[in-house]
Amino acid sequence: MSYKRRAAPYLGVAETFRRLIAEGEWPVGSRLPSRDFLGETYQVGENVIRRAQELLITEGLLEGRPGAGTYVRAPKERLRMLRCPAPGHPSAPLAPAGISTWDAQSTAKVPAPDPIAARLGIQPGEHCVRTAYEFLDEDQRPAMSSVSWEPMSITGKSAVVLPDGGPFAGRSVVERMAHLGIAVVRAVERTRPIQADRDQAQQLGVAAGSLVTLIERTYFDSDDRPVETADLVIPADRWNIDYDIALSDTPTG
Repeated sequence: MSYKRRAAPYLGVAETFRRLIAEGEWPVGSRLPSRDFLGETYQVGENVIRRAQELLITEGLLEGRPGAGTYVRAPKERLRMLRCPAPGHPSAPLAPAGISTWDAQSTAKVPAPDPIAARLGIQPGEHCVRTAYEFLDEDQRPAMSSVSWEPMSITGKSAVVLPDGGPFAGRSVVERMAHLGIAVVRAVERTRPIQADRDQAQQLGVAAGSLVTLIERTYFDSDDRPVETADLVIPADRWNIDYDIALSDTPTG
């Protein structure tokens, strides 16, 4: 017996919303009806309406205004952020493709919070270097913010202890660790949508509560030891995040 997989209900609702926007029934700048009203209209739950709206916010068709509702927004060109280095590139760059300039501020001897310690495989409270980054696009608009953590047990008392200072300032994690004889061989990135808190919203120039993409990235060395982890936050309504992944000929299942 064969089974036909049904699409999630919110996808059908999202497609209906796209049509209403495209046909002008919901013009640019108009406020959408309440989720309760839309749920009754389309015979679905409030959560289905919320997920459909979040999807269209990600696509740049809608915008959420905290305390004011959800509105149809003017069309915006979506930009491409390439997360993987180009084929043959020896190391991951500090800033992904699509980023023009950036600024950083590092602080040494910051105790690792429990979630960060778990990602780095260290004890909570162990000293790390915490670096806050702000990235701008080619139009000098905020494109991404990032907070990076590196264990001082690895970089302490070395020339690369501060990512934004010393002779290796501005170099990538891969390059800086290589100076210590550490080969960074892989990165793990976990991506999920979140709502921007007040600090994230201020850094990115969006409204608090706006949908953003969080990437939890961790670099590992050749001994499978985490050497750096970071939270990258990107406005979901402006950027497509692309992964250009080279595949080997060996089956991986």
